[in-house]
Amino acid sequence: MQEVHPKRDIRKLKPDELKKFFIEQGDKPFRATQVDEWLWKKSAKSFDQMTNLSVATRDLLKQNFTINHIHVDTMQRSADGTIKNAVKLHDGLIVESVLIPAEKRITACVSSQVGCSLACKFCATARLKRQRNLSADEIYDQVAAIKEQSETIFNRPLTNIVFMGMGEPLLNYANVTAAIDKITSPKGLGMAMKRITVSTVGIAKMIIKMADDGVKFNLAVSLHAAIDGTRSSIMPINDSNPLSELAAALKYWYQKTKRKVTYEYVVWQDVNDTPEHAQALLKFAQIIPSKVNLIEYNPIDEGGFKQAGDDVLRMYMDLLEKHGITTRIRKSRGKDIDAACGQLANKG
Repeated sequence: MQEVHPKRDIRKLKPDELKKFFIEQGDKPFRATQVDEWLWKKSAKSFDQMTNLSVATRDLLKQNFTINHIHVDTMQRSADGTIKNAVKLHDGLIVESVLIPAEKRITACVSSQVGCSLACKFCATARLKRQRNLSADEIYDQVAAIKEQSETIFNRPLTNIVFMGMGEPLLNYANVTAAIDKITSPKGLGMAMKRITVSTVGIAKMIIKMADDGVKFNLAVSLHAAIDGTRSSIMPINDSNPLSELAAALKYWYQKTKRKVTYEYVVWQDVNDTPEHAQALLKFAQIIPSKVNLIEYNPIDEGGFKQAGDDVLRMYMDLLEKHGITTRIRKSRGKDIDAACGQLANKG
């Protein structure tokens, strides 16, 4: 019985490998450039879409390769216009991505892992154990799908990308940065690097690596407490990456990049709603130039986390702004379809 070899994912090939394939088949090397444009710039999902190739060439590609493209399995639309995509991967696993329309921008919130291993107590994604990292192609495809939705549904271009979906981006660093390279390439989606923000719980050694690598995207840190005991109680990663190490890494980041960091911070009743916590955040925010987003909490069940009152948010805001820290209160979008921050959990 003849052995059947699995088809190679064509998007894993380097341009030179694709050229070599066409030359070996007796075809012209420029076919590789044509295919590359279809795969990336035009986000082709099948070889049949590559209409400037002959039927014979398309058949040859089908016989030898596959395109492991994502598929938007379901799309839910919130009352505020937010769209949540349940994205099916080639192996049947599901992640979620979100399109967030606002007055001046449209943002894609994308996932970097199937599930998450960091067990933050307030996040629904943490209840899904991490199953695997997403490939660079799968991350790219989420952005391409939201770009298409933005243009067809809202008749507006996609303006911003945030890595704030499922997973911890810095635990999938190689694939995240490879995806960003493609997203920003003129041969890909041509997005501006300054429009991309990668959000992390604060893995110190990876923040240092990003600074050394000279990345050009923006950095956000999901902070939520600037007192070690409190932060460890809600974010176990703080035990191995305490605030002192995070602060040192962020100083290094600023020294290398001269770019501000954004702190994402939810204020919960009976967790971090005291003047002591606000003072601690102020002190931490002054370590390097920064801004603070005070984020409205999105309940994930009937559990113990409750949003602090408006008076507490105002106390935080007044203190931070009085000391020159740019602070915004971020209202959540897409709560009615479980598409807001911390709610992504494949509930459908």
